[in-house]
Amino acid sequence: MAYFEIPPFSDKGEAVSFGKPGSGQAGGKQAPNSKMSMPTNPTAQFKNASTLSDGTHVAVTDLDGKKSGFKGKVWVWAPKEYNDPKFAKSGFPVMIALPGGAGYPVNYWMGTDLKLQASISKWYSEGKSKPFILAMPVLNPEPDKGIYWDGSDIPNQPKMGTWLTDDVPDLIRENFRTVKSRDGWAFMGSSTGGFASLKAVLKYPEKFKAAICSGPDIVPDSPLWKGFDKEKAENNPEVLAKQLIDKKGAPDVYLAFQVGDNENNKKTLPDVQKFVSTYTKGPIHTTLRVIPGGEHNAKTYVPNMGEGPIEFISKVMEGPVE
Repeated sequence: MAYFEIPPFSDKGEAVSFGKPGSGQAGGKQAPNSKMSMPTNPTAQFKNASTLSDGTHVAVTDLDGKKSGFKGKVWVWAPKEYNDPKFAKSGFPVMIALPGGAGYPVNYWMGTDLKLQASISKWYSEGKSKPFILAMPVLNPEPDKGIYWDGSDIPNQPKMGTWLTDDVPDLIRENFRTVKSRDGWAFMGSSTGGFASLKAVLKYPEKFKAAICSGPDIVPDSPLWKGFDKEKAENNPEVLAKQLIDKKGAPDVYLAFQVGDNENNKKTLPDVQKFVSTYTKGPIHTTLRVIPGGEHNAKTYVPNMGEGPIEFISKVMEGPVE
């Protein structure tokens, strides 16, 4: 079967273009009050990583982050509706999907074995989900051997917080029809990716509206924070949640947690339960799905996203919009 992974038996590695000519791509006319954003360019060079049964592609590009200074891979996927003439002038919502573990040199959501892309399509057809464009960046700057960068700009380290919350969204805006407002922007992630997702939405609620956090850490724990207590606190979801609650006129955020009752870290569930009970107030809205028998892995989390979390955030998000 390995023969079918290489040309000419496969289209793996071939150039991929998202959006067909005349389908509302860059250069098209747009109403001043439109809720959608046309691709702003420059267009990235995407190569096919895999092709799904519905003809959609998971493609990859090397992103040289202008704001972070970090260069790494980002995989992207757009649902089949993106090229449907019915939605030719529509902007689509975006979900930035973050893995657990090292999250380098690959983001495991790009693989079709976990069925994240197929599940998004299925849930959309069932009326549970928005037809999200998925952005799947690397999470850490190198195989970390147990060291995580906490999706943050740790002093004297690669600026992974800026990479995730500025450079990756900019890439998607440059290449896709998207939703202008934060109502079309969300994160999802598992384990350390769940932490980074939670932190990103609480730190930048003006840019992102929702997150699905699966088996997440609740506080930053990278050893790279040593000597930088002030900066560590500025990236602590508990501190950020309290600040958001205390801020007058703060935008509402929606956090969907899911945790297995058989996680390898027995503190994960009680830590999330404590966070939910403490900070679900004011502009912070939460839901928690406890997965019976659920373990700390993506195969547990993906199917269970369809049992509540994806609906929870989709109800408050926009897209497709014109």
